[in-house]
Order: sequence, then structure tokens, then C-alpha cells
Amino acid sequence: MTTGIRRCMYCGDGLGTDIDHFEPLAEAPSRAFDWPNHLLACSHCNSHQKRELFPRDEDGAPLLVDPTAEDPYEHLELVLSTGVYEALTRRGDITIEVFGLNRADLVRGRASAFVRTVSMLRDRARLLGSDAEEAAEIVTSLRDQPFADVLYAMLRYRSLPGAHLVLRGGEVVDALGDPALQFWPHAGEFEPSR
Repeated sequence: MTTGIRRCMYCGDGLGTDIDHFEPLAEAPSRAFDWPNHLLACSHCNSHQKRELFPRDEDGAPLLVDPTAEDPYEHLELVLSTGVYEALTRRGDITIEVFGLNRADLVRGRASAFVRTVSMLRDRARLLGSDAEEAAEIVTSLRDQPFADVLYAMLRYRSLPGAHLVLRGGEVVDALGDPALQFWPHAGEFEPSR
């Protein structure tokens, strides 16, 4: 249901403690038991941010990005160095607003996760030839850490021109090519929207 261990589907930081009805029951009572409508969320995103909000466009189509049905990176771009999400579409802008994805604690957490991920990738690259067990533990830690969306964004950026500058070195770019890290679909098929 989510990246990382029991992490919130929306912010990726908090532990998922709540089940959110993505499309609120007040608007869609028939989806009460529809599995794709149940998303693991932290209490902050579920109770303080989204609540019963479910914006729609003038034709009635949902304006929130549905992480169970589409790739959020079609609508959102993570600026790794700052931890800020930028909207690529109107839906991305509304999703950032409704879930508070650029709250100060989340921005700081994603920026810190980027620094940790770079360090862990460098460590893994150094350990591959000498300590396969510890190198495997690093992959597990990368998958389970808060803000696993940072690693996902890094995987998407690795094949772009200038990736070695954004990702802090060719060693990190090379480490991101490791097949053990290719656990998200479409992670290597990114084409920048702008």
C-alpha cells in the first residue's frame, strides 16, 4: 500500500496509523468497502490536512492525485536539494495544498533524507565487493526509511543530463543503477515535464 514501512501514502513521513477513504464516504458511500479507496495515512494528513476535502474540477473529476491509480510524478516534482515539491499540473498544485506536502517539517525531512540516501548509496557501493550482507542491509534500510519518495525521485533523475551534479557525484548515479534498487515500476523512465 505504501513506500517504506507503514508510511503515510501522502507525506511519506509519519507512520500510517489511519485508514483514509481517499474519496470521502460523504461523497461516495458506495466506496465504503472498495479496497482501492482505503489508503494508509498518518493521523496528521488524514485528520488535520485532508479531512473530508476532495476537490473536483468543473466537470466533477477529482483534482487530487490518486497514488493507487497513477504515478504522482506526472503531477509533482521533488526538488531534492530543498525537499520541496513543485506542481507540474493543476492536480499537483491542489494535491500539495490539500495534503500540506510542503509543510516545514516535511521539507526539512526530505532534504535530510536526500543527504542520508546519498551517504547510504556511497556506503553500499563501497561494500558490494567486500560485505554483501551489509550492502543488502543498506538496500532494506533505503526501502524502509521515512521519505522513501526521495530515493524514488533519485532513481528517476539518474538518467537525466547533469544527474551527477544533482545527485552529488557519479558514484551515486552509478549506485542508483544497481538492480537491487529497481523496486519501483517506471523509476527509470522519467522524462522531465519542463
